[in-house]
Amino acid sequence: MAHPSQLGFQDAASPLMEELLHFHDHALMIIFLISGFVFYIITNMITSKLTNLNILDSQEIEVIWTVLPAMILVLIALPSLRILYLMDEINDPHLTIKAMGHQWYWSYEYTDYEDLGFDSYMVPTQDLTPGQFRLLEADHRMVIPVESPIRVLVSAEDVLHSWAVPSLGIKMDAVPGRLNQTAFITSRVGVFYGQCSEICGANHSFMPIVVEAVPLEHFETWSSLLLEDA
Repeated sequence: MAHPSQLGFQDAASPLMEELLHFHDHALMIIFLISGFVFYIITNMITSKLTNLNILDSQEIEVIWTVLPAMILVLIALPSLRILYLMDEINDPHLTIKAMGHQWYWSYEYTDYEDLGFDSYMVPTQDLTPGQFRLLEADHRMVIPVESPIRVLVSAEDVLHSWAVPSLGIKMDAVPGRLNQTAFITSRVGVFYGQCSEICGANHSFMPIVVEAVPLEHFETWSSLLLEDA
């Protein structure tokens, strides 16, 4: 998760987020090169007393500053389209979870199981135990098996919400009356935090998302215990 004074992204916990980080670095390097080149030209124009008439009126220069930006846009667009298609691709998920947004909590339903579902509320500050994070901890986590394709169906029951977990590269709007879907694979065991990313009312900042990735045998044990309690 994020830490104080952090300037960059959170560590990637899914292959999709790794791709997004690589694309961010790729685009940022192009921006740095363009900014440095423009700054160099401006500095030369300000400090130099000489004027090159060929630069002020040249057909070749006009061709270059038309074609070169187009080539740069292609270098940015192609990786972007690739990642866009990867984000929409859902191939044979091992588990499907339905996440419903409410004012102001989340409810999860494991559709591959019978009667396996629960509500997830934020843990109040006065009830936090040592090691838990304020405004980010939930009383029931969304537990998933690690290294397994997970499909999440996202919707809302009242107003617009948004199911977002930055370290997994997931952000999906929860729209009342509409069922959106997204998919991800966690590449390591851990606990990943997110929050509703749509302004949904007075308690918008008090409906956290906690995803806990565990080994498959631990997930089976957890689901069995939850079904027995139900």
